Amino acid sequence: MARPFHLTVARVDENLFDGEVASVVLPGKEGVFQVLAGHEPFVSELREGQIRVVAENGETYHFDIPSSGIAEISSNQATVLL
Repeated sequence: MARPFHLTVARVDENLFDGEVASVVLPGKEGVFQVLAGHEPFVSELREGQIRVVAENGETYHFDIPSSGIAEISSNQATVLL
């Protein structure tokens, strides 16, 4: 399994996920992309779609993006705001 990194997925009114993950797949405005530990820092707009999270323990979680969002990847962590 890949090295873990910290992921937070949140909306203005609630925290949907906060923990160590192996990977996250996100629907970016320019196309779907995957984030693993050690990913280069960047910020991306997200489009409507689904987030797929593989937690450190191997469990898989899915979160819907109803309209748009933003993802920031830096310092071995990722933050997704919906």
